[in-house]
Amino acid sequence: MNSRVRREALERIVGEGDRNCIWELRMNTNAFANLCELLQVQGGLTEDGHVSLPEQVATFLIILAHHKKNRSLQVRFCRSGETVSKYFNKVLKAVIRIQGCLGALDGTYIEVTVPELEKARYRTRKGKICTNVLGVCNREMGFVYVLSGWEGSASDSRILRDAITRRNSLKIPHGNDVIFGVKLIKLP
Repeated sequence: MNSRVRREALERIVGEGDRNCIWELRMNTNAFANLCELLQVQGGLTEDGHVSLPEQVATFLIILAHHKKNRSLQVRFCRSGETVSKYFNKVLKAVIRIQGCLGALDGTYIEVTVPELEKARYRTRKGKICTNVLGVCNREMGFVYVLSGWEGSASDSRILRDAITRRNSLKIPHGNDVIFGVKLIKLP
């Protein structure tokens, strides 16, 4: 019975299309599959017959994405607190082992006041008037790059492209790719 509940819980997240996957894991199903493969191949994450690799990664991402407590995952996946904690740490160690992992980058919206004629450009999908700010942290979670001033309607890939092509640009070593938002972006 518990194994069926676990399979169904995971299926509701990654097996029913991108909508639930993005909502729960903050990435689409393709990015999730790529992350699972990356964690297995480069990070050394394995299945041990007790918890599937996708369940390990999904549990890890849910905790991070929603600030969930161990207890809520115990209920959702019918696991003990010890099991949830063990596999969270296992995935975390695999993430740290990924070669070429430089740190984290993400965009955030900050509400602003702009002239009436400019409002359409700064309007986000949710209708707020914002500027889009890109922040980049190193592995020690220290800020190494900030790019502000983009209008709220600008896409993540457009802002990243600007960040890596402008004077005083964001430096990403050759051969590294960037996971930004829910997309894997191949760099030149």
